[in-house]
Amino acid sequence: MKRTRLSLIAVAAAGLLALTSCQSGSPTDSEAPEVTPEAEASFEPGTTMAELNEAGTIRIGTKFDQPLFGLQGPSGTPEGFDVEIGKIIAANLGIDEENIEWVETVSANREPFIQNDQVDIVIATYTINDTRKEVISFAGPYYTAGQSILTLADNTDIESEEDLVGQPVCSVTGSTPAANLEALGAEVLLTDTYSNCLEPLRNGAVVAVSTDNVILAGLAAQNEGEFKVVGEPFTEEPYGIGLALEDTEFRNWINDVLEQSYEDGTYEAAWDATAGTILEFVEPPAVDRY
Repeated sequence: MKRTRLSLIAVAAAGLLALTSCQSGSPTDSEAPEVTPEAEASFEPGTTMAELNEAGTIRIGTKFDQPLFGLQGPSGTPEGFDVEIGKIIAANLGIDEENIEWVETVSANREPFIQNDQVDIVIATYTINDTRKEVISFAGPYYTAGQSILTLADNTDIESEEDLVGQPVCSVTGSTPAANLEALGAEVLLTDTYSNCLEPLRNGAVVAVSTDNVILAGLAAQNEGEFKVVGEPFTEEPYGIGLALEDTEFRNWINDVLEQSYEDGTYEAAWDATAGTILEFVEPPAVDRY
């Protein structure tokens, strides 16, 4: 088992290609639903909710290179399902989406951004696991993904995770999928974003990219005809909303907001306008009020 970090020079071209794709359109171009801020939002003094409501702004960490979930749009503002979940939370705090500060967040810096108070919450295809729960808290889950495999469209050799053993596979530093690949016995090449895995896949430096199926579906849709997703998901990845450790009141409040969005249709509307342009809607998982 070998772990290698891709150099920034080697992946620079991929980043440029991804940026060009972002500028020219994406699978998340459907009109997002409007979420009206709660005019009468009121909270117990001293809570995070009260502080954010009084400030009139919230800092949300999300990814800028994930089609369907968090992709920087032509306006410079990210678009996608994670972004819409962030807008729902902000609206329930009485904060208009124009007053959300979107902070680009990659897999490796999600916990540090929360711990160092660089963001208030992180919504970034963020798998809940016990190791992360030692340093931050999670609301949710609000979606369950599963790790899968992206190959070149004409590849006939890779059909399941078993075919990745001993093979060079690209994933992202600090991610659950990278750890899963190492445990599987793949030769893992690491970079900072999944879009930076595409050029190594194109030029044969790796045989596959592996991460959550919804992320791969977005990358395949953004590069139509070039890649394909193969095999069945071989893990379960419950996506949560990261926040400061032991901020139980804020975590419980976000869980309340999520459950309300399931009931009033705002969650499904957010899905339909973003990830739902490619993927079928599935009922959200029950939140975990640990």
